[in-house]
Amino acid sequence: MKSLITAVRDQDEAARFLAWPGDFDLDRGNHGEEVHLASGAALEGFAGDGAGGTFFFCGEGGEDRPVLYADSEGRAALIAVGLPELLQLLLVAPWWRDCQTFTVEESRKLAAEYMEHMPDLVARRDHAAATLGLALPAEGDALTRLRDVALGTGKDFVLIFTPEGEPYEPLFEG
Repeated sequence: MKSLITAVRDQDEAARFLAWPGDFDLDRGNHGEEVHLASGAALEGFAGDGAGGTFFFCGEGGEDRPVLYADSEGRAALIAVGLPELLQLLLVAPWWRDCQTFTVEESRKLAAEYMEHMPDLVARRDHAAATLGLALPAEGDALTRLRDVALGTGKDFVLIFTPEGEPYEPLFEG
């Protein structure tokens, strides 16, 4: 079975959608500063965004590992459990970083701004999901899952700035 990372690399349209508006690039996996998990579990940067943020796999294993996101401002959160869940979030709500209340109402306001500049966003998203073989959750379900992972499960995934031994700040307030 082909990995999802390989599928993204092989599917140009899906990769382009994930790059924008998803702000997810598999060629940007270097975080640029030394970090580690407080638990001592393995940490592997595998993608990044245009603002210097990094997506990390946590622990040992494959694409089903928890995914932590760290921005360039010293904030971090666990945002998905597995690459499929992460890509579903990026496809359904590419503006997820700005959804601080995790509500559909907030997400729809953010979506309207994107739709102004990209009226074919939904069609492009649906095509990307289909080419990657991903079923898309409802927007509310994706945001609820993000909240549950970031504010629940994520409490066990504390990212440390290694040179100073200081933890990153939470990306979301709970």
